[in-house]
Amino acid sequence: MKKIQNALISVYHKDRLEPIIEELNHLGVTIYSTGGTQKFIEDIGVSVIPVEDLTSYPSILGGRVKTLHPNVFGGILARRHESGDLEQLKQYKIPELDIIIVDLYPFEDSVASGADEQYIIEKIDIGGISLIRAAAKNYKDTLIVPSTDDYQETLHFLKSQKGATTIEQRKAYASKAFNISSHYDTAIFNYFNDGLTPVLKQSIQEHKTLRYGENPHQEGIFFGKLDDIFEQLNGKELSYNNLLDVDAAVHLMAEFKETTFAVLKHNNACGLASREKLIDAWKDALAADPVSAFGGVLITNRKVDIETAEEIHKLFFEVIIAPAYDKAALELFKTKKNRVVLLQKEIEMPTKTVRTILNGVLEQDKDVKSDTISEMRDVCQVRASEEQKIDLAFASKLCKNTKSNTIVFAKNKQLISSGVGQTSRVDALKQAVVKAKAFGFDLNGAVMASDAFFPFPDCVELANNEGIKAVIQPGGSIKDQLSIDYCNEHKMAMVFTGTRHFKH
Repeated sequence: MKKIQNALISVYHKDRLEPIIEELNHLGVTIYSTGGTQKFIEDIGVSVIPVEDLTSYPSILGGRVKTLHPNVFGGILARRHESGDLEQLKQYKIPELDIIIVDLYPFEDSVASGADEQYIIEKIDIGGISLIRAAAKNYKDTLIVPSTDDYQETLHFLKSQKGATTIEQRKAYASKAFNISSHYDTAIFNYFNDGLTPVLKQSIQEHKTLRYGENPHQEGIFFGKLDDIFEQLNGKELSYNNLLDVDAAVHLMAEFKETTFAVLKHNNACGLASREKLIDAWKDALAADPVSAFGGVLITNRKVDIETAEEIHKLFFEVIIAPAYDKAALELFKTKKNRVVLLQKEIEMPTKTVRTILNGVLEQDKDVKSDTISEMRDVCQVRASEEQKIDLAFASKLCKNTKSNTIVFAKNKQLISSGVGQTSRVDALKQAVVKAKAFGFDLNGAVMASDAFFPFPDCVELANNEGIKAVIQPGGSIKDQLSIDYCNEHKMAMVFTGTRHFKH
């Protein structure tokens, strides 16, 4: 145990600080402080020594330089077991500083507020970060308290241990301190870097421990602020697999502006439809694959009314996501206590994707490009009709958000079926045909979308045999002409987009 005799306190946030100051005063600790913190301490009637008395220098440059002085950092960094260090402290009349209570200017909040650059620059802490690092480095002798989150615990052991700290406590707080300082530096770097330097730096403090990972024998943690995206209105905590499906659902629904409902399972849509009325969108989305919909994740971009809710309520599902709910609809959903009901908020999503592989990490831009009618290039003698192009654009959005290799069939802005995650495009197409027939769909008049080009005409041939007469694909194969020739021979329309949409 090490007794605290001298303290340095210099904080931006004064919340919850007063009880600690009063306890340090009660313990007879000498307190040094600066600027606004010094005034705060004086105002509560506690004696405090200005840091200027220690350094013999005033705060200068508009407060940019206050504590950056050997008389401060010597007292923090001196190794109490080194006789040479102690002799120098005595020589220069530097007090041993045993506890440092300091926090940092709110740099991230300043950036988020949209403040101008000069204001943001002034919120880059220099003295505070230096004090934190110095005290954490010398944890064997000095306690660093780097955040208001630590005040309650600090107050507890100050009282229970009569102003003494253990090496274990000091080391634990040093770990917290380096976490705070590294997070702060990462935020500053990312502000300045703005993609100029190919370096991946992320620091996410907020986290939620999940029940388990992808499987029960795996641990799982979500890092991020889910509350910024959703308000959970009912149900159990989201699982790892729920979160994957919810992520896929949110990105898929972002593609659609008109009234749309989607059902997802294992990150892929098993049903989706756009209609004038929400209840019709729900019924037609469910019709594509009511078997897979069991236990799925549901999402819509409209307020859920009671009429639609009563139909949805007939199905067992894990999660529903919507921008709003009628009061009656919400009460109905809440009759199942484990059913997760999420209210989706407006938020700007990240523009990059990151995933771990091997002994490293892959980062890429998100695929935010959607294939529009204006970008479609007719490549066959038969041109796609306007109605077909509407369905082709619809099917392409689904295809983009489905695991590769994938084929999607759609008609009248309804997902008919899809072949998902197959090792060959032909197999994906065959799977889509089987699923369409299994649920009673007639593919005559439907359109087909592919996430990548056709190296051979086998896919358009199979599609034609099932009644498909319009196809959308990126094109780009050296053998594109083979598929074009087949379509011409069989009076099929095909459009190229020039954009591949692999999703692995």
